[in-house]
Amino acid sequence: MEVKVDLKSMKHENFKDNEYIEQLVKELREGGTNVIVGVLDDVINWGRSNSLWPLTFATSCCGIEFMSVGAASNDMARFGFEVTRASPRQADFIMVAGTIVHKMAPVLKRLYDQMASPKYVIAVGGCAISGGPFKNSYHVVKGVNEVIPVDVYVPGCPPRPEAMLYGMMQLQRKVKVERFFGGANKKEKTPEKEDK
Repeated sequence: MEVKVDLKSMKHENFKDNEYIEQLVKELREGGTNVIVGVLDDVINWGRSNSLWPLTFATSCCGIEFMSVGAASNDMARFGFEVTRASPRQADFIMVAGTIVHKMAPVLKRLYDQMASPKYVIAVGGCAISGGPFKNSYHVVKGVNEVIPVDVYVPGCPPRPEAMLYGMMQLQRKVKVERFFGGANKKEKTPEKEDK
């Protein structure tokens, strides 16, 4: 779907011509007008990626490592993750840190469903990624990706705080390249209405 732009000073064909736009910006600047030309997606995604709020979901030893990520020695606030939320309605991503048993899986799914879109998931540690040392056990889920979609995996048992920061920075990189407009960053399909 192509959107037609109708401006008095610029024809629609010239929007695709970068030299014309650069010449127009140059003329405006020479006339004393300050002009910034950019992509709105880039500005919005820069703001979104530098203010991601995690929902803590720590069920075992990786939770202790996540607490140390927020401590003064690692300080996740310098990357924009400083506001850890306890409510899924205020969080941007879930940091699943620890073992997920089958009894806990519906709770995790409910929390994920309560989050506003766009929402992300980081699986931290061997237990959240693949079941860890308990993967052949009857009560442990063999990876969080069986319950909710995972965006970033942080391996380790438990992973160091630096690895967790690296995983969060990878999520930032993923958010920066998404298209905010147009719905390209929505993972879930809306069910189609049936004609009656």
